[in-house]
Amino acid sequence: MDQFRNIGVIGRMGSVKVVESLRQLKQYLTNNHYHVIIEEDTASMLPGHGLQVASKKLLGEICDLVIVVGGDGSLLGAARELAKSKIPLLGVNRGRLGFLTDISPSDLEERLGKVLQGEYIEETRFLLDGHVERNGQPLGFGTALNDVVLHPGKSTRMIGFDLYIDGHFVYSQRSDGLIVSTPTGSTAYSLSAGGPIMHPKLDAVVLVPMFPHTLSSRPIVVDGKSEIKLVIGETNETYPQISFDGQMNIACAPGDIIRITKKPFKIRLIHPADHNFYATCRDKLGWASEISAS
Repeated sequence: MDQFRNIGVIGRMGSVKVVESLRQLKQYLTNNHYHVIIEEDTASMLPGHGLQVASKKLLGEICDLVIVVGGDGSLLGAARELAKSKIPLLGVNRGRLGFLTDISPSDLEERLGKVLQGEYIEETRFLLDGHVERNGQPLGFGTALNDVVLHPGKSTRMIGFDLYIDGHFVYSQRSDGLIVSTPTGSTAYSLSAGGPIMHPKLDAVVLVPMFPHTLSSRPIVVDGKSEIKLVIGETNETYPQISFDGQMNIACAPGDIIRITKKPFKIRLIHPADHNFYATCRDKLGWASEISAS
């Protein structure tokens, strides 16, 4: 088991509940003689904390474990920053659903204590890289753990685009856009758009059309190693956007090309030893846990 001695802490900004959990976390870790390094923006929420302060990049270089306090969005941001560092991430849920941040504040110390004693499950999740090209020149780049989404931005007009997978033409489509999702993102925006739930261990990507202008357009699941290319139609009157986990946007133009591939680095997620994907789905999605007698 890994020895987690140097522990980084990242918290979501602007939340009183997050501050409460950060204070509890700091007290527990320092009382148990762990070396705690707090992320520089998070440090501003804890005046007088007396801890070492570091950037996210430095956390990835000096920590054995990073604990993220917030919602899934906070963990998504940390994952994109720290994927290259191969540092394991553990989430404390101060958001809503909490598919990725699965330690509850109500039993934080008990469950964290067991993880730090070696009672945990580790899994890896892959990310997607997206490159935007214009007239053969690179325009922008982004990384996503959940999804890369082509969408109309503030416009309400449909987008015309061509889809290629591994160099093979698939279709031309007019729709509100396309969600390109990892298994991690299959329980997020992709699910809301009618995409399938995918087990996190799958090496696959799902492409989910958004309100396509044809009844025959359905989600497509492809190999995780596929290269996905989107070509924005030259006749589009709108300037769509490409977003990464909904947290970063690149403005596109007619004729732009978007290439989406698997990132060479994976993130490491730490869960309590009793973590179970299907139990999480039952809890977060409201699945029935038993057949009631009529």
